[in-house]
Amino acid sequence: MIALATTHDGDVPLFLQPLDGNSSDKVSLLAAITTIQAQLREANAEPGVYVADSGIYSESNMRQLNEAGVKWVSRVPETSQEAKAVLQERSEQWQTTEDGSMQWYSRVMTLPQGTERWLMVRTQASQQRAQVSLQRQVNAAQASWQRKCWHLSNRRFACEADAWVGLERELKGKPTWLEVRGDIVAHPRHASKGRPRKEASPTTHQWQIVATVTVHQQRLDEEVSRKACFIVGTNELKSAALSNQEVVTTYKEQGGVERDFRFLKDPLFLASSVFVKKPERIIALSLIMVLCLLVYRLAEFRLRARLAETEQTIPDQVHKPTARPTMWWVFQCFDGIELLHVQTSTASLTIVLGLEAVHRLIVALLGPLYEKIYNPSG
Repeated sequence: MIALATTHDGDVPLFLQPLDGNSSDKVSLLAAITTIQAQLREANAEPGVYVADSGIYSESNMRQLNEAGVKWVSRVPETSQEAKAVLQERSEQWQTTEDGSMQWYSRVMTLPQGTERWLMVRTQASQQRAQVSLQRQVNAAQASWQRKCWHLSNRRFACEADAWVGLERELKGKPTWLEVRGDIVAHPRHASKGRPRKEASPTTHQWQIVATVTVHQQRLDEEVSRKACFIVGTNELKSAALSNQEVVTTYKEQGGVERDFRFLKDPLFLASSVFVKKPERIIALSLIMVLCLLVYRLAEFRLRARLAETEQTIPDQVHKPTARPTMWWVFQCFDGIELLHVQTSTASLTIVLGLEAVHRLIVALLGPLYEKIYNPSG
């Protein structure tokens, strides 16, 4: 595995550490943050805020980071009693982003590892995922409980009390959003066989449960809302330093690391075509791959910054103007440019073929060195 850290602005690789494939996230991520923190302090750099997923979150890890003065933002797992209790709350303090795509409310939590600010977050995307996921559960659970009720209706009980006890026993483990309504039907029993006479009274009764299964829509909607929520925590308690919305957006923007891993694993990167067996060679290959990624991200960051400064755009893949092109697309734009070398007895000349206006703009934005490379030379 590779422990990779990137900057928040530009997703530029900042730290690389190859890890054993069996290493634990809760151990390796904490060690990576500790190492980065030490290196930044040696370089007299500002440590900043570290953003990680729930793999790093544990009582012991958070206590160590708090004692070291490290500011962090992380997803909080829903396994603790505190997290479960918070997610069950019904709050009227939801705040909404301007585009309405995300909602949140905050709680200050006093925990064994210290005081943390938790934000309960739900988005339109998480709401839709929870809706689809829970609907599959509803269909399966409703069919399962209907089968249970059918089998239960085929049983006969000696008394009405036994029938109700049997129904309650079967209802254990039922989801809260399913309702099972049962009616008791009495079946008379006669001592003699065959059809009883009209005036004959039954000697005893057997009791049957007739149950129906329905979905409680309000409870189902509440469960969808609960499942759509997730918790983002931080030990930065001052909203002036890091507002609630910044906590959420900062956490969601850690996708840059995932994009970098996707870049490294892309088949066009050809890393899979190289087979190495020794750990030291695997480490060397990892270093080369991340150095390539570093060059890629720095070039992308430089081009986007220059486009923003000059308020210019270049066409994207569908020929629409963009000020945030990917370097992958820029590389494709430059595909097909060739050099023509002309050699005579008195002079030699190099001509760049296929250079168009968009290429010249990109080269000019990147700087004089690039312009010198792409200008014809005699």
